[in-house]
Amino acid sequence: MIKRILQYCLCMLLLVSYSCSNTKYLPDGEYLYVGGKIKVKDSLISRKERKSLERELKGLLRPKPNSKILGLRPKLLIYNLAGEPKKEKGFRHWLRTKVGEPPVLFSQVDLDLNADILQNYSENRGYFKTMVTSDSTKKGKRVSAEYTVMPGKQYKIRNVIFPQDSSALEQAITRTADKTLLKSGNPYDLETIKLERTRIDARLKEEGFYFFSPDFLKVQVDSTVGSYHVDLLVKAKDDMPARGSKVFTINDIYVYPDYSLRRMQRDSVRGDTTGVVQYKDFTILDKKKLFDPRIFDRTLYFNKYDVYNRTDHNLSLNRLVNLGTFKFVKNQFKISKENENALDAYYYLTPLPKKSIRVEVLGKTNSANYTGTELNINWSNRNTFRGAELLNVSVFGGLEAQISGQNNGYNVYRVGSEVSLTWPRFIAPFKLRSSSGFVPKTKATLGYEFQKREKLYSLNSFKGSFGYLWKENIRKEHQLNITEINYVAPSLVTDLYRQQALGNKTLEKVIEKQLIFGPTYSFTYTNTMQTARKNTFYYKGSLDVAGTIAGLALGADVKAGKEKEVLGVAFSQFVKMENDFRHYLKLGGEAVLASRIIAGVGYGYGNSTELPYIKQFFIGGTNSIRAFRARSLGPGSYNGESESSDFLPDQSGDIKLEFNTEYRAKIFSIVKGAVFVDAGNIWLMHKDTNKPGAEFSKKFLSEIAVGTGVGLRFDLSFLVLRTDLAFPLRKPYLPAGQRWVIDDISFGSGSWRKENLIFNLAIGYPF
Repeated sequence: MIKRILQYCLCMLLLVSYSCSNTKYLPDGEYLYVGGKIKVKDSLISRKERKSLERELKGLLRPKPNSKILGLRPKLLIYNLAGEPKKEKGFRHWLRTKVGEPPVLFSQVDLDLNADILQNYSENRGYFKTMVTSDSTKKGKRVSAEYTVMPGKQYKIRNVIFPQDSSALEQAITRTADKTLLKSGNPYDLETIKLERTRIDARLKEEGFYFFSPDFLKVQVDSTVGSYHVDLLVKAKDDMPARGSKVFTINDIYVYPDYSLRRMQRDSVRGDTTGVVQYKDFTILDKKKLFDPRIFDRTLYFNKYDVYNRTDHNLSLNRLVNLGTFKFVKNQFKISKENENALDAYYYLTPLPKKSIRVEVLGKTNSANYTGTELNINWSNRNTFRGAELLNVSVFGGLEAQISGQNNGYNVYRVGSEVSLTWPRFIAPFKLRSSSGFVPKTKATLGYEFQKREKLYSLNSFKGSFGYLWKENIRKEHQLNITEINYVAPSLVTDLYRQQALGNKTLEKVIEKQLIFGPTYSFTYTNTMQTARKNTFYYKGSLDVAGTIAGLALGADVKAGKEKEVLGVAFSQFVKMENDFRHYLKLGGEAVLASRIIAGVGYGYGNSTELPYIKQFFIGGTNSIRAFRARSLGPGSYNGESESSDFLPDQSGDIKLEFNTEYRAKIFSIVKGAVFVDAGNIWLMHKDTNKPGAEFSKKFLSEIAVGTGVGLRFDLSFLVLRTDLAFPLRKPYLPAGQRWVIDDISFGSGSWRKENLIFNLAIGYPF
């Protein structure tokens, strides 16, 4: 132990000595700038206020000194040790320019400029008549800057006065006063005044003042009212352009659905009228008759004689973009020649190619630890019936294998096809209309997949659905399938599988025929696209209701021996609900603490005693609890691996609870690291004599499995390759009182490693 401490101290001394030698590389007559200090000196403000102002002001100083870690400057050290490379390429050049950091010299520091910046900022924050002095201190070859700020007491807002004039503009400005950002008693702040002008401009745009601008507003400051207070007078400038004070309405609306950026053509409706269609309030110039005029009536919010407003302006553009049919969308408003208080609206739309084909080669993993590849060929028609309908036909094929120490030759081969048709509107027997900037969609899908599990069995899967997709805004999305049908039929079941499945209810369920039909609904909320936020969230909740109407109509009751069939197959009747909540906390740089909670429950009734196999919950594997092999955990305290089988256990349940948290940070270049903890389990809704301890009970918390581990992520932008090494901390299938196995951890033991260490190879992040 003493030897290790001495080695550590020696390493630290070497680092300090190298760091101190940074200054010997400086050019003659130059000094290393080590940063600036700010002292706010004034007895009229509190100590807390002074410290807060010091922190704000320090961030304004330029340039920034070389970065430090534990008092050392490692990037500068690397820059100096790399030396001047002979070529602008190679390892030394990369080390010096990409990893290293050149010295920040004191000659780059402008003390007077920084002093002016500090003074301006202070006065803009309400510290009027601030005085700033600057100086520098040399210590060897290092120089630091020192700034003394004497701000005086901060002025606060006494009154905010809005216009009292009778003009339409002044009255409109006054109507915005209820939401003002300028509050009596708040400190004077120039930045808040700028935001207030922008806010008022946005409100005026909603009332037809198209040509108004924040620059047309002024906020006069009266600082003579005394007692460190100011009065603010909000008003429009006297010299603003006349059109800035006018309310504009919409006159003619022109749509060019085949506009070419290259040719920059603008067809005239007053000349050649070939292809000109007048549909309601829209004049559509479509010589090739590419689009049904009705789609523009459904997409554009403006009508003739409407008062202009920015909301409808933006909603119209967003919906045109979200049709998915146009490559470019351009919009202009011009003062009408017929009415100087009206605007003619022009929409220039450049279509995407109507038909396209795309070939994709994918790398993928799933919850069963299968990793493999897939080939997709997709053919699309973006305007099938001239109404911006999207017809998509895809064929796919792939191979997946379990490679995390589990492969026994039971590879999976998949081949199939899917056809979908999406309409950019609601198709329903009654009228539905969305006021969102996103186009609502109706989607119908038909698909077939043949899946062969080598040496075991094959499955034929048919699916169909019809439903709606719509977004309230960029964060909230809904999907409602009026009906979703799944039919699964086994074939080519091998003798090996039949022998293993004898008396094994879990394996028998896999090769049962399954017919599932009914509505489904899901809601998704996310703000993860807001990258500036420290905390971001993702939530998806889903509800699956199958066979309810058919079960009631046919009087299905399997417990009473009244199992009903449709087309010779017993249909499933159940309710299933699942919730997936994720939270991402940014810790600075590229470090993130990511957490996830999954809670789900399903209940079979009427024509079913439990959820069908393909709808049940599974746990364990590369995207779940990584310390346990895929689908081998649970249910409850039941030990699924105890089942005699030459191939992997495939345990499932009606209830699921899972928690994951993972610290992610960049290690080097494309290499990122992670430390994680996973916990959870699945349970059965009803007692199963063949699986003791599998049912959900009040002692479910004592049956939670816990695992931990570390991993590497190789982020190639287009692909994230993930490796995780995990081991269990708690095994729920052990006897009560012996489930925590932390004391048994022994990395030096070969038998412990073989039994407990789980290696996961996957593509993409687990959540």
